[in-house]
Amino acid sequence: MTAVQDKPARLIGGPGIVLVWFYGVMVVGAVSRSAYQIATDFDRAPLSYTLSAVAGLVYGFITYSLVRGGDTARRAAQFCCAAELAGVLIVGTWTLIEPSAFHDSTVWSDYGMGYVFIPVLLPLSALYWLRKSRTAKP
Repeated sequence: MTAVQDKPARLIGGPGIVLVWFYGVMVVGAVSRSAYQIATDFDRAPLSYTLSAVAGLVYGFITYSLVRGGDTARRAAQFCCAAELAGVLIVGTWTLIEPSAFHDSTVWSDYGMGYVFIPVLLPLSALYWLRKSRTAKP
């Protein structure tokens, strides 16, 4: 095998760099917010704070997968983006139907309204990019 064949195909060329940047920002935002809330006030809203922590971990894994590159990383990122989108849609709908279920907002509450709807737009954009970049291979 040559060195070119050993190197995974890049996923962060072009618009992929923007996705990595946004996911990186979301990692910092979700993890730092949830870590502070869990450390200082976990008893008040354990479900909300745990969901925000899970969102931060998912964002981190997607960021890593995009930077790592390759077919395995692409599939992992696609799976995580689909799971992220499902989480945003489920939690977003749940917070609209039964707001009392969450004693505090999560990253995904109201479809990410507290984060300018980035949590719902980001997985859609990432899934589109991952699909488009796969078909654009030479």
